[in-house]
Order: sequence, then C-alpha cells, then structure tokens
Amino acid sequence: MAEIEVPNPHEIHERGETSFGRRAALTTAVYAVVLSIAALGGNNTVKEMLLAQQQSSDQWAFYQAKVIREHQYRSQKMLLEAQLAEPSSLTGAERAKVEALAAKFAEEEKRYNVEKKEIETEAKKLEAARDHRRERHPYFEFGEVLLQIAIVTASVSILATSRQMFWFSLVLAVVGAAFAVNGFVPIFKLPLLHHH
Repeated sequence: MAEIEVPNPHEIHERGETSFGRRAALTTAVYAVVLSIAALGGNNTVKEMLLAQQQSSDQWAFYQAKVIREHQYRSQKMLLEAQLAEPSSLTGAERAKVEALAAKFAEEEKRYNVEKKEIETEAKKLEAARDHRRERHPYFEFGEVLLQIAIVTASVSILATSRQMFWFSLVLAVVGAAFAVNGFVPIFKLPLLHHH
C-alpha cells in the first residue's frame, strides 16, 4: 500500500494567504489605474470649464463693444434726424448728404444689433458648456476620494489578511468608479452635488 502524504494545514493556510495577498495587490493596482483615469477626467473638466468661462467672458466683452458702437450710431443718426426735422438753411444737396449719412448710420446700427445678438448666442452656448462641466466635476472628485479610500483599505486588507476589509475596499472602488464614469457620461444626478 502506497503512503499518502497529507499536506501540512499550516502550509495550506500560508499559501491561501499568499494567494489572497496577490489577488488583493492586483486588485489594488486596478483601483490605482481607475483612480488615474478619474483624476485625468477631473483635471480635463476643470481645464475645459475654465476655458469655456474665459471664452464666454471674451464674447461678452465683444458683445459690449458691439452695443457701444450700436448706441453711437443710433445717437449720431438721431442727431442727424433732428437736424433734418428742423426747418433750416440746408440746401437740397446738403440735405441729401445728411439724409444719406443718417441712412448709413441707421444701417450700421442695425448691423451692430444683428451682430451683438449672434455674439450673445455664442456667449450663452459657452456659458452652458461651462455650467455642464461645473456640474460634472464633483462626480470626479467623489470618485477620486472613494477610489483613494479603496486603495488604502485594500492595502490594509493585505497587511491584516482581512477578507472583509478587502470586500469593503471593492465596494468603495465600485461606487468610486461609478461616480467617475458618471463624470464622463452623465447617467445619474445627485441633487446634493449641484448648486442650483
């Protein structure tokens, strides 16, 4: 009869711990990768938000310049119209020149009015883009925090050989990843994260 070697229960326990440690370490590395992606998304969102804010400010400044020019042409046109309304010593040729100039000022006033409306539309689009990014950014922040805590708890689970701590880290990582994904692709909206 052949002898059967019974494995030492202590060795089996050590191998299980080593296997658990490796799996937990690999999972922690995955958490770190997801954290990096979330941080990148958050940083890009802030940059895009600031850029949209700057561009909308530029558009509003341009809008103000158009409004000023529109008012200048309107006031010049009104002065000429007042001059034409007075019985004066304008000769036919002078009167025709003033009428032509008043008509030109009226056209310029209309042109600036149309241009300012186009600029206003563009400025509002940029503000909407800024606001959209502002709404998305907290999701990245919450995702990053939860993923960082998941990395810490996974590391503690390896040191303490605690499967419960590891499962807790997994739950944190999944919730953190969900927040980060929601930052990229809006799936859900939490009212507490919005300032409206």
